[in-house]
Amino acid sequence: MPYDRKAAVRYAHEWVYRRNPRYYDFSELGGDCTSFVSQALYAGGIPMDVRPDGWYYNSPDDRAPAWSSVSRFYDYGVRPKPWGMTLREVPLSELEEGDVIQLSFADGVWGHTLLVVFIGKPAAAQGIYLAAHSNDNDFRPLDTYTQALSRRALKVGLA
Repeated sequence: MPYDRKAAVRYAHEWVYRRNPRYYDFSELGGDCTSFVSQALYAGGIPMDVRPDGWYYNSPDDRAPAWSSVSRFYDYGVRPKPWGMTLREVPLSELEEGDVIQLSFADGVWGHTLLVVFIGKPAAAQGIYLAAHSNDNDFRPLDTYTQALSRRALKVGLA
């Protein structure tokens, strides 16, 4: 079953300004952004990987660090594996709805994960629109994140 990008984006629009009660709200523990994106990817059909070093969520006490940590999400996604979620760094021009952007704000620390919900023309920073938790936003243009020192564009797929 392929990744359903439209389902991931629909999930993001539905839950961007509120919290799905099925998932813990990590806002008070460093932010809910990566958990929100993980929820959307799961809603889009990305299967959970319940191995100890995987990507899954059962409860606040039974989850993989990759579900809710910006850096662990990236590390899990780019790591070679026989199945599950994959992330590949790409130029902004290759992004599609349902892909992911991560932002770094200080000292090279990656601190925010966002879901691409719309690609306008041209597909440059001013044409990419995002949804995110922590600072809840929907259809926020990428180029308005002026405080970010760097960004990485991540193509979501299945191994």
